[in-house]
Amino acid sequence: MKSVCARTLCRLLMVLMVWAPIQYANAGMIGTDQVASVASQADRNTVLQFLGRADVTSQLQSLGVDASAVKDRVASMTDQEVQSLAGKIHSTPAGADSTGTILLIVVVAFAVWWIWFRR
Repeated sequence: MKSVCARTLCRLLMVLMVWAPIQYANAGMIGTDQVASVASQADRNTVLQFLGRADVTSQLQSLGVDASAVKDRVASMTDQEVQSLAGKIHSTPAGADSTGTILLIVVVAFAVWWIWFRR
């Protein structure tokens, strides 16, 4: 009984392997300009996504800058300028700025010192 089931299973698997679609890998050389254009487009998308955020858009509008003008300016930037700007966007820390933290530490230290010597 086991051999009949095993033979049937093997035959089924062989048929399924023959029917399975065969995909051939196309390996070829790609040029540096193709890689550079993909990286450049990724950097432009990073900058445009950053400029599309609500807080950035509201800040630009408060400064009197139109959002469509900003997108046109990004489109006219060179690849090196976009790469530099995208690098700065990636290197900015997430969260609050450090000046607020330092100010909070100074205020707390002053309060502790004042309470300590007031006794």
